[in-house]
Amino acid sequence: MNRALSTPYEAASEKRRRIVVTPEGIALPFIVGARSARAGALIIDYLIIIVTVIVVSLLLAWTFSGLINQMDEAQNRGGAAEFIFIAYIIFLFLARYGYFLSFEMGPRGATPGKRLVGLRVAARDGGRLTAEAVIARNLLRDIEIFLPLVFVLTAPSGEGGPAGIAAMVWFLVFMLFAVFNRDAMRAGDLVAGTWVVEAPRRALAAALSTEGAARMGSSAITGAEYKFGDEELAVYGEYELQTLERVLREGKPEAIQAVAETICRKIGWNPGAGDERAFLEAFYAQLRARLEGGMRFGRRKADKFS
Repeated sequence: MNRALSTPYEAASEKRRRIVVTPEGIALPFIVGARSARAGALIIDYLIIIVTVIVVSLLLAWTFSGLINQMDEAQNRGGAAEFIFIAYIIFLFLARYGYFLSFEMGPRGATPGKRLVGLRVAARDGGRLTAEAVIARNLLRDIEIFLPLVFVLTAPSGEGGPAGIAAMVWFLVFMLFAVFNRDAMRAGDLVAGTWVVEAPRRALAAALSTEGAARMGSSAITGAEYKFGDEELAVYGEYELQTLERVLREGKPEAIQAVAETICRKIGWNPGAGDERAFLEAFYAQLRARLEGGMRFGRRKADKFS
């Protein structure tokens, strides 16, 4: 039996493996997140939101109740209560929508729930995950979760009659959309051009920093030295570093050649042919060192657009 499929988990992961060609022409493998993992991540995220809302609500009630009671004039008391109410509504809105948007727009593309189960949001074309895509996939969450639940809970009471039942069935289609497609995509994923994939948890330094040019800055084949200036390394960020890491791990000659040519065009180099891997290893090691150095001082470059 093939070692790669020796366990049920590995066999299931192989069925969920997809190959995506990026806008740069690079073939990257992804493993679509399991439906059970996505459900678990959603439960964790909503538990975090609910606990946070309860704690903040209790703190606000304890903090401002005494302030309002100490006010002598009824007009001032009413104005303070109205301000607190508006601030509380804004907080609930941010807790409901801002939680998912802020985390998924981050460099990891994942909420705490997704990170705990090893998932992240990615663009289906292999490109950069944009803010527009994250907003689009999350705005449909009400149609996919809350409205179906409302109709399911009110249907037994007979409210709405046949129209209510028809609406319930319609919204259940959105709720169960991820069950009936092979990539486990929500309706929001379909609209936004995203999907949820497994996030690799392997360490990068141990696998690449000890090989050839990644360690010495020179090629073991030709002896050429590859030293890149700050301006040349500044054209790429964390996303491109991860893409380059995947290409080096896969070790496919055609992908390595294509990526090397793309980087050379971008930075204005012409190192010649036959030494692409050493070139990429050196560029990877020096780009990683630059990004890690910036992170120590609070500077992060998410991708080439930032």
